[in-house]
Amino acid sequence: MTLRMALAALAVLFASGPAFAQGWGPYSSRSPYYEPPPRNYYPPPRQYGYFSNFGWDGYDYRPSAPRVQSGGGKPAITPIPAQRISFVSTYPVDTVIIDHRGRQLLLIVSDKEALRYPISVGREGFSWTGTETISRVAEWPDWHPPEEMRDRDPNLPEKMTGGVKNPLGAKALYLGKTLYRIHGTNDAKSIGKAASSGCFRMLNGHVVDLASRVKIGTSVTVVSSLPPELERSVSQQVPRLPPVTERTAESREPPPMRRYQYEYRRRPPPSYWYGSRDPFWDDD
Repeated sequence: MTLRMALAALAVLFASGPAFAQGWGPYSSRSPYYEPPPRNYYPPPRQYGYFSNFGWDGYDYRPSAPRVQSGGGKPAITPIPAQRISFVSTYPVDTVIIDHRGRQLLLIVSDKEALRYPISVGREGFSWTGTETISRVAEWPDWHPPEEMRDRDPNLPEKMTGGVKNPLGAKALYLGKTLYRIHGTNDAKSIGKAASSGCFRMLNGHVVDLASRVKIGTSVTVVSSLPPELERSVSQQVPRLPPVTERTAESREPPPMRRYQYEYRRRPPPSYWYGSRDPFWDDD
């Protein structure tokens, strides 16, 4: 009897072997030798935006971006005049000076004056200095994100056509044979900040005005900062924004309650939650 039971158990084991093996593999959660997928591992896509094996091993993958993405409409942009400032220097006339620290672009119009445009410069690790010349001017240019940028953000397309959604904006002034440009932007809030990957962003109205004043071959000098005397002179002519005062906990007004919050709910002391945060209130 014991021998028959042992033979029956072996028969069931061999019969169920292929069924157990169906879910086995290096990246299968049902495998006894389960190994998590590599950090940047993605299955090959069936078509752009979807994966052929999406969810095949219970792992959540991000969808890829389409190969070509539309940049939207191309409206007429009205030029915005630059600020004319006193700028006594030895730079040649019609030279473009880009000041990293001042977040500004200066077009020399004489030995005593310059036109000033506020810009956005490269963030930490992407800034550079040197001299180039304007080699090409393009209106509503297409954007081809470099491969290393698409590696950092898989949601970027291989190409985005020109338009208001395109981060290159209404105009692009290409610098020599490099990948760097002076261009417009679809994010006006980034002006005055170090936010780009090495290019120089301007408001669309400003870059249209600048493009009408320069030509192919214009020299562009990128410096980390202006000489102290010039920096002090320019800073005195730039209009200052009103200081931003930080709101304290005492000066904050309680935010309006949402529908899922009730009037009779008492607010617990700040120490009850994590630090001074209260999940029932939307404090800044």
